[in-house]
Amino acid sequence: MERVIVVGAGVGGLAAAVRLQNAGYQVTLYEKEPLVGGKMNRIEEDGFTFDVGPTIVMMPELYREVFELAGRDPDDYIPLTKVEPLMDISFGPDERVRLSNDLADLTSTLEGVSEADAQGYFTYLAKLYGRYRVAKDNFLQRSFRKPTDFYNPKSLVAGLRLHTLGDAYSSVSRYVKDDRLRKALAFQTLYIGISPYEGPSLYMIIPLIELLYGVWYMPGGMYALAEGLRRLFVELGGEVHTSTPVERIVIVDGRARGVMVKGELRLADAVVCNADFPYAMKELVADERTRGKYTPEKIDAMDYSCSCFILYLGLDKRYPAESVHSIRFAPDFRKNLDDIFEDGRFPDDPSFYCYAPCSLDDSLAPEGMQTLYVLVPVPPLAEGGPAWSPDEVARYREQVLDLVESETVYEDVRNHIVCERIYTPRDFEGRFNACRGATFGLRPTLKQSNYWRPHNKADHCEGLYFCGSSVHPGAGVPIVLLSARLAAEELMTDDGAHASQVRAVAAERAVIAARGEAAERGMAAEELAAESVVAAGVAGVETAVAAGGEGGSR
Repeated sequence: MERVIVVGAGVGGLAAAVRLQNAGYQVTLYEKEPLVGGKMNRIEEDGFTFDVGPTIVMMPELYREVFELAGRDPDDYIPLTKVEPLMDISFGPDERVRLSNDLADLTSTLEGVSEADAQGYFTYLAKLYGRYRVAKDNFLQRSFRKPTDFYNPKSLVAGLRLHTLGDAYSSVSRYVKDDRLRKALAFQTLYIGISPYEGPSLYMIIPLIELLYGVWYMPGGMYALAEGLRRLFVELGGEVHTSTPVERIVIVDGRARGVMVKGELRLADAVVCNADFPYAMKELVADERTRGKYTPEKIDAMDYSCSCFILYLGLDKRYPAESVHSIRFAPDFRKNLDDIFEDGRFPDDPSFYCYAPCSLDDSLAPEGMQTLYVLVPVPPLAEGGPAWSPDEVARYREQVLDLVESETVYEDVRNHIVCERIYTPRDFEGRFNACRGATFGLRPTLKQSNYWRPHNKADHCEGLYFCGSSVHPGAGVPIVLLSARLAAEELMTDDGAHASQVRAVAAERAVIAARGEAAERGMAAEELAAESVVAAGVAGVETAVAAGGEGGSR
């Protein structure tokens, strides 16, 4: 195996492409959008720069790992600055809690509520750290192919130690009595698109990771990661095609043989798909045997994460916001989430998240101005839910800006908007092929997690692998980076002994190239000979595709 095609240049596809190119494979990456990054995208307008999707850097070691694997200094690609305070949380106009990475400051904040709650908070964090270690070693950093990979004594014991049956909010409530602190610990399940009243208590490791490992910022915004990965991939010899949508993954005789692009067959020995898994199963995989249980009907019936309604505001004024990240909680947070996850409607009283990075990075706006990103969790697209017509969008915008002006430092923000863009679930569906506009992919319920989440290796097809937020281990940038690692490892495991041969050939080519023009001419002759050997196989695949040999149709 030597040639690999990666479908989709989201952060998972980019990271998988870098890993495989570095391992000696020749990787070609196809992306439908003009920019790489997927939902980790960028808006540049009138001198303002906005991150489209993710804004919070957690678990920086996973970001750095991809660059270190290639022998690069991550600071040359994604320099990081620690964010302090961690976050401001508002429960009303005059009721705020500031979370800090500094232990002394955090302790002071907690004791300001009550010493009993401070003790309960730290006790709970200690228990979560034990669960985090179990999850990391037994589930997050390993893939599942067959039932015995999960249904075995070691995994079952580990699963029991995780205490996953309770929901996140109930889990923290046993240790912390103040409802504000409960919400401050539990709301982070929304980072992966699930309500804390529904999400398994395992996902309480998210606030643990924030507090223990910190929150970080990349100069230039989160898109710096996408740019850095692309740059590294090209430096390693990878090939990127943007504005080039893949029309179909070609399956012949139970094996992925390439992709169709602009009506042409692009051959490969393996395919890594970073497109949203539900979309890929419905639109890119025509072979019914490869789909297996993931029929169109099954995909439609699965549970989807929430989506996002986001205002990107360029302001001609700098406001005195002390925190890069802040949250406004609705007084009735439970009803707010029920509106989204149970009733499927825009919440009557929405909670929202504000991101104001110009306090750290002046490059994102003209002098004396700033950007403001306001994100409201909303339901995924569904019959009976918001249609996101222009009138609805305008009405929701006014509703959100009323709250921003009355409950944050942006008290006259409407008067200072000089640049504005809005994203709704329809943008996430149309631009990024997110099924039902679900920003975080499949909802990480117990029945859609671990072994029961779509696998990194296709169950019924050789040479086909998946990464991204809808496959194992789940959503969130650090976890998607893990999915890229698992997909690449699965491919190399299947390649077996030949993988080491590929790496040896790549090293040999590098040495020969460095010897000068004469050696290069000799290498060209060798490659020409190799191509003639491959040609017979290429012709066979083309004949099979022309004859309808994919074994199924949409």
